[in-house]
Amino acid sequence: MAKAIIAPSMLSSDFANLASEAERMLNCGADWLHMDIMDGHFVPNLTLGAPIIESLRKHTKAYLDCHLMVTNPLDYVEPLGKAGASGFTFHVEASRDNWQELVQKIKSKGMKPGVSLKPGTPIEEVYPLLDGENSVELVLVMTVEPGFGGQKFMPEMMDKVRTLRKKYPSLDIEVDGGLGPSTIEAATSAGANCIVAGSSVFGAPDPAQVITLLRVSVEEAQKRS
Repeated sequence: MAKAIIAPSMLSSDFANLASEAERMLNCGADWLHMDIMDGHFVPNLTLGAPIIESLRKHTKAYLDCHLMVTNPLDYVEPLGKAGASGFTFHVEASRDNWQELVQKIKSKGMKPGVSLKPGTPIEEVYPLLDGENSVELVLVMTVEPGFGGQKFMPEMMDKVRTLRKKYPSLDIEVDGGLGPSTIEAATSAGANCIVAGSSVFGAPDPAQVITLLRVSVEEAQKRS
């Protein structure tokens, strides 16, 4: 059974105090730190890149779960590997032609390869990346349009999670977008085990309480399944 992983999205943190925000999240019980890397092209927003990952790495041993919302993910493998990224999740829409080479390179740099898909992309598009010899180890189902924090959760995306969990019982299935106390049940009952949460954690009076609630929801859903 895939273990419960709670990954606060650092996109919602105070960027001026990234190291202390990372430490605060880990002290609140976070398993991973989710890092949104956007190029201003694949998505309109522009966020952090390899130099920031490298500088944060000097202050933490945490698993840095990097989500690449970029047009050319291959260009980022070398710099992110050097910077100390732990996971490298690219978009299926940006890698239809070269995903095998991409996965191989990610693994060669010691990072965990993952694939993500936008809300409008059918779940079937990720199957070749899971069924081949050189497979990814995580699927990130976007429950909002990628590119901006604070959007509303799309419950209809949970059909993708259900389909994936049925087909791949032990896969790490991550969900990102609009996750918090009011939406977590929909995600975990569908089979998600890895939860990315931004504003619902960082904006909470007690982030540790929210992280615990998210984890308990995953564990309870797994007991029921």
